[in-house]
Amino acid sequence: MLKIGVIGCGAIGKKHIHRLQYLIPQSEVVACADYFVEAAQKVSELYGVAGVYETGEELIHAPEVEAVVITSSDDSHAKYVLEAVKLGKQVFCEKPLAVTAADCEAIMEEEQKHNKKLVQVGFMRRYDPGYAEMKRVIDSGELGAPLMIHACHRNVAQGPGFKTEMGITNVAIHELDVCRWLLGAEYKNAQVLKVKQSSCSEGYDNPQIVLLETEDGGRIDVEVQVADGYGYDIQCQVVCEKGTLNLPDPMSVVKRTAATRSTRLLTDWADRFIEAYDIEMADWVEKIINGGPAGPSSWDGYAACVAADVLNRSRGTDRFLPVKMIDKPGLYK
Repeated sequence: MLKIGVIGCGAIGKKHIHRLQYLIPQSEVVACADYFVEAAQKVSELYGVAGVYETGEELIHAPEVEAVVITSSDDSHAKYVLEAVKLGKQVFCEKPLAVTAADCEAIMEEEQKHNKKLVQVGFMRRYDPGYAEMKRVIDSGELGAPLMIHACHRNVAQGPGFKTEMGITNVAIHELDVCRWLLGAEYKNAQVLKVKQSSCSEGYDNPQIVLLETEDGGRIDVEVQVADGYGYDIQCQVVCEKGTLNLPDPMSVVKRTAATRSTRLLTDWADRFIEAYDIEMADWVEKIINGGPAGPSSWDGYAACVAADVLNRSRGTDRFLPVKMIDKPGLYK
């Protein structure tokens, strides 16, 4: 039984606690913490979590906590991950791993001191059955080499305080990971373009177009529309030498009525990828119990962070900027 502490008791934190408590028999949430202590106390009562801590640091140092799940605000991730890694505790951190490449590098440096992987980043799309099947076909070689990816990431709307840069660091970050995973190549150049703007925008660029080139010449374009006004819509097509692969839409009943034929669209990311989240968390727990995490690593978090930073720096320059990363440490090869 893996005893877990969860930092961050918001929407995704509560969903992960529910998974760990009720869907994964090999895990038990023994502690929780949140910036708002009242939120942690409510979660404790709702899900039967014994320990409530006022700070993430206190939870990480708690002797009963064997592994840590981090779902707090983006800018707090790095300090919690680093603290847990220093203690040699396993960590599952929701994206992003950190908001700066320097913080990602510090995490990897500390992790290497233990000579084993301790961190998994929550890029759950790798566990989605649709993406997983696309990856299987690509790696099989039956369609020849992958040449390019066309992708879309569309959200219904955004809350107060959303900024243009977050369209990359908080939204397109998933495409930055899953596209390099599908193609099996690192990024060489990156650029983000501002296009004709939607009336659904509220003080931020929407849509944006992300353009990427991999080191082996692959090309990727991603439409990032953070407020489309109609649904949560994720699309991905991989163009290969001998055919194409399309990400399937979520299963939906086809309704015929009043001379129309329609299917339901989802509006919530948690509903769209609920199966991927379940598979991801169960796999993380199982792999830790049996030796260590096998999912997206600190290096993957770092690669996405560097690409996101380059994309945001490219805005308004009308040119590609190079994606420069440190040499990949042996631990992550």
